[in-house]
Amino acid sequence: MRTPGILIFGLVLAPCGWILDLTSTVAPNWRQLYGIANQPVDVVMNQGIWDICKSSTISTEITCNLRGNDQTYFNNQVIPVAQGLMIASLIVTAIGLAVVTPATRCWTDRHPRWILAGVGGILIFCSGVLTIIPIAWYTHFLTSLNTTTAFANPQNPDIRVGYCIVLGYIGGIMEMLGGLVICVGFCRCCGGQNRGENPEPTRTTRYTTRAPNPVPYPRTNLPRSVTPSSSGTPYSRNSLDDELDYPRAKAQRKGTVNPAYNGRPYDADL
Repeated sequence: MRTPGILIFGLVLAPCGWILDLTSTVAPNWRQLYGIANQPVDVVMNQGIWDICKSSTISTEITCNLRGNDQTYFNNQVIPVAQGLMIASLIVTAIGLAVVTPATRCWTDRHPRWILAGVGGILIFCSGVLTIIPIAWYTHFLTSLNTTTAFANPQNPDIRVGYCIVLGYIGGIMEMLGGLVICVGFCRCCGGQNRGENPEPTRTTRYTTRAPNPVPYPRTNLPRSVTPSSSGTPYSRNSLDDELDYPRAKAQRKGTVNPAYNGRPYDADL
């Protein structure tokens, strides 16, 4: 049986969102600091929720494990909250996928377990919400988070959004959409047609009119094979007379005239 489209849509969006959230959680690029004091112009400080890395815009060299140099940044209230919520989101998404996957019964002849799939969809939707909350909170306080990193221009610090924020938003929205679509499985209407199922078709009785059997023409038990006559006709006159079972007029002898003869020949005389 073909897997319903809503389950396929949810099972595609949820794992993709989980991968994006995992990247956003572990990557140290929630915000980028440019114009660092006493540093070359090309130096960029990448701050995440677990670590801080220093990179350059003109080279590929990256130096990480700089968390101890800026402990003030990790003391901001949003950082431990973001750590807990992002990890919780990853765990809840994994549980939701573990529930939805066996409930779909892909490529089998049995219908999906819609109640179980709906529960998994709720878990996936909640995991997307758990991702959006810390991402939105961190974005709101992006430029006002405390840090010990000094800027060359303190009056106008150059603080930019990192790619982890973008990936977190996309992953959270994908998980919310995937979970919401799977939750449609709770709706049982139209006999399963709106959920992609193929209900068994109702069998209708077909009435056919049978033609009556044709009445066989009475025949004698004589054999059908007839030897062609010398005149070239397919049947001889004698054999034709034998096969016909209705009375015929007697043939007139030569030299006699029937007074009732009206001039119309019989069929056998033709």
